[in-house]
Amino acid sequence: MINFYTSENGRLVQCDEPTAGCWISVVSPTPQEVKELIDGYGLDSGFVKSSLDEEESSRIEREDDQTLVIIDTPVSSMDEDQTRMFYTMPIGIILTDEHVFTISLQETQIIDEAVRGTIRNLRPAFKTRFVLQLLLRISAMFLVYLKQIDKISSAAEQQIHDAMKNEQLMQLLALEKSLVYFSTSLKANEATIEKIFRGRVIKLYDEDQDLLEDVLIEMKQAIEMASIYTGILSSMMDGFSSIISNNLNIVMWRLTIITIVMEIPNIMFAFYGINTVDLPMPYTWFAIALTVFLTGITAFILIKWKKK
Repeated sequence: MINFYTSENGRLVQCDEPTAGCWISVVSPTPQEVKELIDGYGLDSGFVKSSLDEEESSRIEREDDQTLVIIDTPVSSMDEDQTRMFYTMPIGIILTDEHVFTISLQETQIIDEAVRGTIRNLRPAFKTRFVLQLLLRISAMFLVYLKQIDKISSAAEQQIHDAMKNEQLMQLLALEKSLVYFSTSLKANEATIEKIFRGRVIKLYDEDQDLLEDVLIEMKQAIEMASIYTGILSSMMDGFSSIISNNLNIVMWRLTIITIVMEIPNIMFAFYGINTVDLPMPYTWFAIALTVFLTGITAFILIKWKKK
């Protein structure tokens, strides 16, 4: 799907045809639309294919009069087991002399917010500032999702303390995997932004320097938060593994006590059930009393030994 947006009075307005200085949003394009981008708008075919590659890492590249910026943006979803997952999706931003293109495999929050006007003062005609505003919002989204991961992990930790279930453990494993995705993407994004900061690929203006510095600061903060949360979650998982192992030991010890205690009546009644007259006090009441006494003494000794 290809949509066209231009700026009027500081707000984005959708238009029917592309105009000079407009933003062309491409989401999940069909093969025919991809052909139109290459043949109709003259976009580099390699740039378009890279933007639609979900495994493409963040980078910046220039070819003739076109500049490609691929940036990873965070995405949240729920799987079939109702486990919250976080991952990243690359978005390709292609700058030409006349237009700004954003190309992505699917609808993302950053595109939706830009269209709805959540990102203020977006002006596609000012291409460099437009790109930096998108990068700043993407960095802020990473921070928001990292805080959500922290809240979900804290809630799962409390639920595991109350009653350990596989659902909470699977959620923590999913969050740990998500943090790995985030950390990898954030480091690649940081390298891309630092390359932009040097000003060799995209022309930077004086008024854009502060905005770019804000983008870099936000990205470094997100990297630090991802690193901290990864360490916390990893320690938490190690702690829960020790708790599970300890709980298993307790269960096995209790089963062992029950097995030993239950063997005493079997042994006593087996002795008194044989056909012999050499056993002392061959009476039913004595066998029952002796069995109860020995069972109680054994259980008491085993329980006290465990507490020590």
